[in-house]
Amino acid sequence: MKFSFVFAFLLLFSLHSFGQLDGTIKSIKIENSDKNLDIKPSNQGTALKFPSVLDKKPDYNLKDSLMARNVKMLPDTELKQAGYDLKIDPKVREKESTASKAHYGDMYLGDVKTTSKFVGIVCRDHEFVDGDRVKIIANDQVVEPNLFLTASFKGINLDLNKGFNRLDFEALNQGSSGPNTAQVDVYDDKGKLIYSNRWNLSTGSKASLIIVKD
Repeated sequence: MKFSFVFAFLLLFSLHSFGQLDGTIKSIKIENSDKNLDIKPSNQGTALKFPSVLDKKPDYNLKDSLMARNVKMLPDTELKQAGYDLKIDPKVREKESTASKAHYGDMYLGDVKTTSKFVGIVCRDHEFVDGDRVKIIANDQVVEPNLFLTASFKGINLDLNKGFNRLDFEALNQGSSGPNTAQVDVYDDKGKLIYSNRWNLSTGSKASLIIVKD
């Protein structure tokens, strides 16, 4: 009996609460508008506008004649290759050809006497600098294995033994313009020139010089 009374009381209280909420809520009426929004897209955006190459009309005509343009066409008789005016002396070619075929054997350059303790021996290519190289041998000992000959003098100092001192200049190669060519000068220990000579050698040939120390 008591439970039924409590249930009835809760039911009435709930209905009363819903009634109050229902009276406080107001509906919102939305009226139809006769105004139509006319929004036009803008043709000015943020993108950069570049001129189109397709809009540009070409300024040439495929039917134009080449003679009507500023183009000079040379006939075959007027065409010139680079270096056409370069003249080569035929004597140079003849000399190179003859020198390359000729054989130059061993040479004896002579002898010289001196009282010096040592001598300076220098060589240079006295003709065309074309890559000549020589080996210098003193008393059967190699003192310079590969001397490249240029337009300037190059060489060695050599201590002399009492008596005979033999020098051999062996051609290691022949340059592009013929035999192995060189000028050889000998100076004493005071810097005085005491000997000078030249050689023409084929590859493997030798030029020999005797220096006698008193």
